Amino acid sequence: MPITVSSGARVVQRVAELRTALAEPRRRGVAVALVPTMGFLHEGHLRLVDEARRRAAFVVMSIFVNPLQFGPHEDFARYPRNLENDVRLATARGVDLIFAPPAEEMYHGEPAATVTPGALAERWEGAVRPGHFSGVLTVVAKLFNLVQPQVAVFGQKDIQQATIVRAMVRDLDYSIEFVIAPTVREPDGLALSSRNGYLSGDDRRRALVLSRALHAVADAFAAGERDATVLETLAYDVLSEEPTVSVDYFALVDPDRLEPVAAASPGTVVMVAARAGATRLIDNVILGAT
Repeated sequence: MPITVSSGARVVQRVAELRTALAEPRRRGVAVALVPTMGFLHEGHLRLVDEARRRAAFVVMSIFVNPLQFGPHEDFARYPRNLENDVRLATARGVDLIFAPPAEEMYHGEPAATVTPGALAERWEGAVRPGHFSGVLTVVAKLFNLVQPQVAVFGQKDIQQATIVRAMVRDLDYSIEFVIAPTVREPDGLALSSRNGYLSGDDRRRALVLSRALHAVADAFAAGERDATVLETLAYDVLSEEPTVSVDYFALVDPDRLEPVAAASPGTVVMVAARAGATRLIDNVILGAT
């Protein structure tokens, strides 16, 4: 049975319930926005809701820890979950409908068909996490088909994911306004992430080197430096201040193809992935962004 909370938001767990709940806004012809999440909500997720509410009258949030996007040695089993708190936060922020299905509702056994990404998924996260983006695209395609939103809002922090989903929207001709909302940070610069809760106090302090390196590059770009090699060297000099932080990659890339650039320009994406202790973190900035 669907759960109704005091402010009027509704939580459904079944596809049939989701379709029933969406029938009324569709009948009224109001725009529907989708905010896909894996739950354990923080202010970054809630800013996505704010962006969705600016663009649509009815906001759907999905809360689903998608097993297809986790590798065999990744943290699916221990990924943080707190549905009760998620419902409270999402409701307070103005979400109208929360879709929180069990895995067996989304996948009826081993999927016979999945969405396979192209070259955009070969580098960076795709190289470190084989199969990850196929899992992401498959679940997002399912959510797009189920919700049929006019607007979808994703976060910039997962920039490769957002870029690949944006390409899928274009290539598969979804009639969706695709929005990438800016990264939200703690006052000390750490990008908000559900995985930040894994960090010990010391590891959290060390992890700040990621945002310092990114912003050192952004500051140098603002001062006139354009050579990507010079900018990357500057970043690695900053990253070396925390030798226990293990860097998977640091790169300046084209915002559409995610290929390395020789010269930075406005819109160039600067992205990093690294481990602080046992916790893997990703972050990025877009050069010239206000």
